Amino acid sequence: MKIGLYFGTFNPIHVGHLIIANHMAEHSDLDQIWMVVTPHNPLKKKNTLLDDYHRLQMVHLATEDFPKIKPSDIEFKLSQPNYTVNTLVHLEEKYPKYEFSLIMGEDNLKSLHKWKNYEAILAHHEIYVYPRLDAKVSVEEVIAKDAENLDSKITQNFGTKIHMIDAPVVEISSTFIRDNIKKGKNVQPLLPAKVWEYIDHNNFYKK
Repeated sequence: MKIGLYFGTFNPIHVGHLIIANHMAEHSDLDQIWMVVTPHNPLKKKNTLLDDYHRLQMVHLATEDFPKIKPSDIEFKLSQPNYTVNTLVHLEEKYPKYEFSLIMGEDNLKSLHKWKNYEAILAHHEIYVYPRLDAKVSVEEVIAKDAENLDSKITQNFGTKIHMIDAPVVEISSTFIRDNIKKGKNVQPLLPAKVWEYIDHNNFYKK
């Protein structure tokens, strides 16, 4: 089975996340999409995050009607701060029959050369890339970023390892949603109904 890993803090998960995940599930060769809830992204301040299990519950609520999209708490069990390469190793050991790929936006692909042990990721995993505004990037540009440090076998296979998926361009941010909840604005159209109910019931993001 081919699994696409869609990492995020999902603070909160919104309709933009679901649009991308569903497009990958329906319009690529991936069998399932796992929404991997990140307890602490090394590039983000931890104090802005809602409790890990509340964010996981919101992903459960958002995805329960999508059989090809699953929530995952796999990173909750790993030491923090965690890095993608560590998660991939852990998943391969736990699910040896599954093939894991990464799902990321063009903005993340552009900075892939800054990731910890990114060479190992490129050598063993495919990457599915969705478009972002103002972040257009080609496979050739990624190779050129750090060509001297990449094994020639990796660069030769870039064309088959990185898949540029023509998914809808969705520019909704969790930060925008949090800020507007705090201001008392109506953000319900940006959230799955059950996620909005959960946030409202628990008075999240209002302070």
